[in-house]
Amino acid sequence: MIAPHIPVLLDEVIGAISPAPGMSVVDATFGAGGYTTALLEAGARVYAFDRDPGAIRDGAAMVERFDGRLSLHQRRFSEMREELDALGVPRVDAVVMDIGVSSMQLDQGERGFAYSHDGPLDMRMSSAGESAADFLNSADEAAIADVLYEYGEERQSRRVARAIVAARPLETTGELARVVRKALGHKPHDKKDPATRTFQAVRIHVNDELGELRAGLAAAEALLREGGVLAVVSFHSLEDRIVKRFFRDASGAGRAVSRHLPGELPGPTPTFARVSKAIRPGEDEVARNPRARSSILRHAIRTAAPARRDAA
Repeated sequence: MIAPHIPVLLDEVIGAISPAPGMSVVDATFGAGGYTTALLEAGARVYAFDRDPGAIRDGAAMVERFDGRLSLHQRRFSEMREELDALGVPRVDAVVMDIGVSSMQLDQGERGFAYSHDGPLDMRMSSAGESAADFLNSADEAAIADVLYEYGEERQSRRVARAIVAARPLETTGELARVVRKALGHKPHDKKDPATRTFQAVRIHVNDELGELRAGLAAAEALLREGGVLAVVSFHSLEDRIVKRFFRDASGAGRAVSRHLPGELPGPTPTFARVSKAIRPGEDEVARNPRARSSILRHAIRTAAPARRDAA
């Protein structure tokens, strides 16, 4: 049975955006529509994006329910600016992004995202393109090791990659998990399954999640009007690092200007201001929804400055 999807840090996200009638908001990661529902109930007009065709299909009933204030777009969120330009929507009042894999994708064994459900080794959010099996069964050992180290922060990436190549072809999530556990000496009583890092790394690679995040943040910067809000929820350090750096650079907080160089030219005008600190879920939310435990929200306000060309 698939567990219901619970949007994380919902009150905090809605509090940051303050949706109201007449506002236009992009939900860059529609999923099961948790944020979108709250935004629509507050009276906002929502443009919801998701590359997963299943999410778009399942959200069709919401379009009818909210009488034209919701439109669904089966595209990557990095493409939000082009999509809205084509619709004649040059600016929006807020963008919310909930990065990473959704609960529904994790809980559907046939999607191949999790080792907790034995299924085809797929992991594709869009159900198109190179699958996890395609990558693991064709890439050389060094390339696999690099992915595991960079995206999974797996210290024993070479050992795991060697084991994967030796066990090919791999067809199911269960096979991959067993190979990784054997390579790393997993014991049943261990708190964290060592396969977690490998699954995260391969999923990020197959979906180009970090590249999408960078491009999506730049697209949001270009779309937001002055005073608009960008709110981003991430779930692991790689994502949060990118979001934190984006806001730091966009707000000018990371630029050092020496008082000993009076002729030094000032940097570009900040495109974001009032950048929040990292906001984490409280104990009550984590108790209700354990998947919220690692989530972090950061948000900021768009200034009047032109979008940076190098924001991505």
